[in-house]
Amino acid sequence: MKSFFNKDENVGREMHELITTLFPICRSITGNGVRETLKKIQTHIPIQINEVQSQTKVFDWTIPKEWNIQDAYVIDPNGKKIIDFKNSNLHVVSYSIPIHKKIELSELKPHIHTLPEMPDTIPYLTSYYNEDWGFCMSHNEFKKLQDGEYEIMIDSTLENGSLTYGEFLKKGEVEDEVLLTCYICHPSMCNDNLSGTALITFLAKHLENIKTKLSYRFLFIPETIGAITWLSKNEQNLHKIKHGLVATCLGDSGSSTYKKTRDGNNEIDRVAEYVLENSKQDYSIVDFFPSGSDERQFSSPKFNLPIGSLVRTLYGKFPEYHTSEDNLNFVKEEHLGDTFFKYSQIIYIIENNVKYLNLNPKCEPQLGKRGLYRQLGSQKISDQIELAMFWILNQSDGENSLLDISIKSKLDFSTIKQVADKLVDHNLLKII
Repeated sequence: MKSFFNKDENVGREMHELITTLFPICRSITGNGVRETLKKIQTHIPIQINEVQSQTKVFDWTIPKEWNIQDAYVIDPNGKKIIDFKNSNLHVVSYSIPIHKKIELSELKPHIHTLPEMPDTIPYLTSYYNEDWGFCMSHNEFKKLQDGEYEIMIDSTLENGSLTYGEFLKKGEVEDEVLLTCYICHPSMCNDNLSGTALITFLAKHLENIKTKLSYRFLFIPETIGAITWLSKNEQNLHKIKHGLVATCLGDSGSSTYKKTRDGNNEIDRVAEYVLENSKQDYSIVDFFPSGSDERQFSSPKFNLPIGSLVRTLYGKFPEYHTSEDNLNFVKEEHLGDTFFKYSQIIYIIENNVKYLNLNPKCEPQLGKRGLYRQLGSQKISDQIELAMFWILNQSDGENSLLDISIKSKLDFSTIKQVADKLVDHNLLKII
């Protein structure tokens, strides 16, 4: 099946290169790491960077203080630096308050977090709305700690500033929008969610100079609070959103999974399932559930936007999730490229999935005199083009879309679209 773009064998490599560039940056739900990330994305697409001040009320939430960190470490009684933020930004619990003092191991231990079941990995933890401090380290290193006095230092700031997010609108022929969104608040983790950031960036880059019917809005937001903030600032325009996808966990080796919209019967649901079914690869379809990523904000009862999520392995379902193992080796160029192509196929169908009206509905029209059908009769109809003509003419009653006809006929959507265009050219169909 066709994509909206030519299949680009380099896009997976280019996505991985962007992930590699963004990987070292320490991001959180606010702060200079987010700004630095957005500025690097700006070298690819012209996103607008927005700032919303701390203490701004957004529905039932309040924009928190802005957090920034310069350095952090723990030095053991022998003078050895056993935790170093400069080696891994996962070593510090995100939003840790500043601290610099010497304490005994017994006082330090409650502030150190490990994963005993994955003893060589560093976990990722946050403390966004509870002012506290903490460190993360591998469990094997934790077991080596000896009694004595430790010097701990977190050089951070937590003060009024702003929440930062990026947005790019690619205008189409109509104002109806497709919302494509990712989150940019995670530090050095690749699948969750630099893969989503890279995919949304390159979708926008490929679409930027292509004429489209629909408008496409790309969001780069901190998870949860960013979605809530954007919704609160754009409530008057949400009626324009006709389809949407949340992009996350897109570069691992697992098969693709589509999480349905809240209603489960929107056009984006049917399109995504069609693309996965026709990929000839293993895939899964799961019903909506009110946890996970930002689809739960967009799908809250008041909004109930038609937004699903196409991922590979679902968040929380791979062992590397929220650990230092979600690194540059975990995401692969070929998986990133494959997911990009599936997203682009979804866009292709959304752009072209219209309804037609047969302008010659009283029996089938004579196709031969129009040069649309073979001149010799009584031949076995094996040509997919001719079969598609019969299906389209029969089903174009103003009720069935091209996707409906493709599914019923079991003919490829791009073939159906090609034939429909030919029938329009011969004044046998019109778009309604």
